[in-house]
Amino acid sequence: MTDVARLAGVSQKTVSRVVNNERYVSDEVREKVLRAARELGFRPNTAARALITGRFGRIGVVALGTALYGPASLQVAIERATRAAGISVMVANTLEGQPDSIGDAVDWLLRQGVDAIILSDPVDEGVELRVDPNVPVYSFGRSIPPAENLLPGDFNADATRAVVEHLLDLGHERVWHVAGPATWFAARERVDGWRAAHEDRGIEPPPPVEGDWTPASGYEAGRRLLREPDVTAVACANDDMALGLIRAFTEAGLRVPERVSVTGFDDTPAAAYLDPPLTTVRQQFDADAVRGLGVLLRRLGAPAGTAEPVPAAAPQANRRLVVRRSTAPPPNRLNEEPGKDAR
Repeated sequence: MTDVARLAGVSQKTVSRVVNNERYVSDEVREKVLRAARELGFRPNTAARALITGRFGRIGVVALGTALYGPASLQVAIERATRAAGISVMVANTLEGQPDSIGDAVDWLLRQGVDAIILSDPVDEGVELRVDPNVPVYSFGRSIPPAENLLPGDFNADATRAVVEHLLDLGHERVWHVAGPATWFAARERVDGWRAAHEDRGIEPPPPVEGDWTPASGYEAGRRLLREPDVTAVACANDDMALGLIRAFTEAGLRVPERVSVTGFDDTPAAAYLDPPLTTVRQQFDADAVRGLGVLLRRLGAPAGTAEPVPAAAPQANRRLVVRRSTAPPPNRLNEEPGKDAR
């Protein structure tokens, strides 16, 4: 920093302010310091900063090691939001089904040195989460003691309720549900919303069919539902399972939506290009990440060098029903044999 100050012709304190992204430095001086830093190949020493400030300027994220659209999109959004705020992020991926994988990931992040830990999309492993009282733990939209929820609200349940209400309003007597794995909190919340939409109208919902988020499990769920002659509408907990379900129905000669209406959740990039285009719930992961990170930084007292994220809408507003051509009123004949096309 002394070398940078000498080359830029400013004080070492001014260099410190620029490095820590503090205010009260003119744009001209800031650019002069940054130009000198680039010329000298200078980068801040985070270890030294931590010794002085007691802060690492780094957030740990426990993420599922999966390529599923929802968790992967949220992880990317969190990284973008932290970088925009001037702090770094360290990710520890877990493996679903491995005992206490979340606790192990938390322990590893604590050893690396982080100011806080985010559980981006955790599952219920049936064990109590171990935490360090000096390092706060937060979750995104899930109530997982002792983690504090950064995005309170029943937005998964509310969004799924809107999907089911859309189908009931079209005239379907009840809506079947292909759920995600029961260990996932998001899957449980979507089941709650699906069930509540029926109960609000005094309808007894059919039993849910559990999948594992993949198209293959949606396909198997579809083959299972082919044995139910009164199925006219199915709400899937994600778009991938809806894709597999539609394949099973169309193979059996049940046209979507003429014979069976199908919905998804997530609005993946492919959803609008399926045949037929899929009615689904659009999620805005970037907005969730920005809003949640803003809450986290305020809890931490907004360490020096961080920038307040751009305000975002409430999480409920970041999920909305997108109606496309995979939903329609039910057919006139509900008791057709599976495999015969509804005309």
